[in-house]
Amino acid sequence: MLKSTEGKKITMSKISLLIVDDHPLFRQGVADSLALEADMLVVGQAANGEEGLEMIQRLKPQIAILDVNLPGMNGQQITHLIVQEKLPTRVMLLTGYDDVEQAIHAALAGAAGYCAKDISPQMLVKMIREVALGKFVIGTRVFTQRELHTWVESQIEGSRRSYSEPGSPFHPLSDREMEVLSCVVRGMSNKEIAGLLGISHQTVKNHVTSILRKFNVEDRTQAVVYALKRGWVTLKDTSKQE
Repeated sequence: MLKSTEGKKITMSKISLLIVDDHPLFRQGVADSLALEADMLVVGQAANGEEGLEMIQRLKPQIAILDVNLPGMNGQQITHLIVQEKLPTRVMLLTGYDDVEQAIHAALAGAAGYCAKDISPQMLVKMIREVALGKFVIGTRVFTQRELHTWVESQIEGSRRSYSEPGSPFHPLSDREMEVLSCVVRGMSNKEIAGLLGISHQTVKNHVTSILRKFNVEDRTQAVVYALKRGWVTLKDTSKQE
């Protein structure tokens, strides 16, 4: 652990924050900047994904500010685990390589905020306050959950056009792998998928591993984006979770 103020009493009216970034100077700069805000309290800092997740699980800050490209477990993987474990912490992802596809990845993983690292301190503070109020922020745009869902769907639909072909689209997955992928799109855990499909947890893990290999991607969120952009699955099944 690098830093923690868990021994201090946290004022209930303050927004508790945890910062996870592997660049010490940037991390400390963000912490120092946010410490100047009367309604914010930085309760901890971490330098890698595993340490950051452990601190989030233990301290349960209101908001965790994560670098997307962390060593080991990346920001999107941490976000997905936070959502799966139903932790109260909302996640804001910061990236040095801002693009729409990464924003889609962030939203599908369950992040409440996403922005480039060159954001001004004033804008970051504004984003944090919006996220603390239950809103979703992508760059400078503020969304409700339903508005974010609509935005993600429109972005994917726009990308999908370049892949569209007449007739049924080809995909490299078996019927069972497609069933598993559809469950992954809905944000279900391996345990939940196993229960729904009546197969073992290990079988689900094997199918997910096969999907990642066939798509040549690194994690579940990337697999979802890959399939959505090609029209092999849709986001419609996720609307019932809103």
